Amino acid sequence: MLKLSISSRALDVLLVAIGALLAHMLRYGTPVNLADPEKFIIAFDCALVLLLFPAFGVYQSWRGHPLSHLLWRVIGAWAVVTVIGLFFAFTLHRSDAISRLWLGYATLISCVLLIVEKLLVHLALRKLRGKGMNQKSVVIVGPESYSRMILNQIDNSAQAGFTPRCLFDENAPQGHRVSGVEVVTQFDELAARVRDREIDEIWLALPLSEEHTIQRFVREFRHDFVDLRFLPDIRSVALFNHSVTDVLGMPAINLTASPISEPELWPKLIFDRVFAALVLIPMSPLLLVLGLLVKLSSPGPFLFRQKRKGIDGQNFSIFKFRTMKLHTSKPGQLIQAGRNDSRITPIGAFLRRTSLDELPQFINVLLGEMSVVGPRPHAIEHDNLYKDLVDGYMYRYRIKPGITGWAQVNGYRGETRKLEKMETRVKFDLFYIQNWSFWFDIKIILITVFKGFIGRNAF
Repeated sequence: MLKLSISSRALDVLLVAIGALLAHMLRYGTPVNLADPEKFIIAFDCALVLLLFPAFGVYQSWRGHPLSHLLWRVIGAWAVVTVIGLFFAFTLHRSDAISRLWLGYATLISCVLLIVEKLLVHLALRKLRGKGMNQKSVVIVGPESYSRMILNQIDNSAQAGFTPRCLFDENAPQGHRVSGVEVVTQFDELAARVRDREIDEIWLALPLSEEHTIQRFVREFRHDFVDLRFLPDIRSVALFNHSVTDVLGMPAINLTASPISEPELWPKLIFDRVFAALVLIPMSPLLLVLGLLVKLSSPGPFLFRQKRKGIDGQNFSIFKFRTMKLHTSKPGQLIQAGRNDSRITPIGAFLRRTSLDELPQFINVLLGEMSVVGPRPHAIEHDNLYKDLVDGYMYRYRIKPGITGWAQVNGYRGETRKLEKMETRVKFDLFYIQNWSFWFDIKIILITVFKGFIGRNAF
């Protein structure tokens, strides 16, 4: 590991120098004959890479961590190196002798080279680990139910390079196995395996109440070179996000906070506005025609507005083309549209079948009230009904509601008269929230475009 770290640092320094030479060739047509100020900047940046990259955690083990976290760490560290280099150049009054174009080229090319290097190394290691090489042996300590879930996670993330050597549970029967993995029941036997260097890491998959067991392992292996990790089993107190965050310098476990951070959502926020504009502008003639047809179909406005809950429960008015004749409902009561509903107008039936009645919701997206993809917002009357009947129902509003969603492209759209149907829809929504990525959104949009507009439940 030490040799790998030294090689990685040397390679980073080499790439910074190569980036500067390539920049010189782009600027002056030759990679040699660097001026003294340029040599100073290159040498200073290389020294800063050796000093600051370790401080930013670039060379720590990224096994089991998202690649994006590593790349952002590299970009941040290189940005700091660049700023400090410029500061010293100005301090020494050498900035006037440095070509700004060369400096810009060098900064950009070196950054790209560093990112590509980390990307290729990370992908190569993932491939090796997926083939069973470069593994870390792990023992999981805890009850079978939680240990089995962790084993599934390890199995589904083979590229992370963790191999479960055994489980430890003193209450398990002798010779018991879980998912094909041996269960050790004697603490002395486990300690002997650790000291024979068969185990690299011990994962304590225990409830928070098992503090005495955690302390037992910490005391027993305090002199041994084995990594102890605590994977708290908090299933009894939380249903959703279990990520760890920092609050006033103290570690905190998120029990029901949104699992998606603001920086992670930036691509989604930008995409939403751009996509909504690309839909609304070219389709504006169609929207005008549909609005006119709705207006002529029956008395009343062409747009239907209804209060819905947005992110974190904030109310907003959702826009749809009106598909029903004007009618009144009792306060707090909402009658869902059903098949052959007499309230639906002929043009309204067409709009519902083709989902064209949803098009005005792109205005909600432009206003920042909705997203293109996300859990569908329900009527507030339905929220009040289902929030106490379906576990995790209100957690759907931890992110912006969407025009389309994972539940909808899987056939769960339209009326929800049965509790089981709403429960299933919520499960799809929670799966989407917990597994969100920008490319997951793109997948849902493509499914919607090719097969999601018209369905048997659209009426």
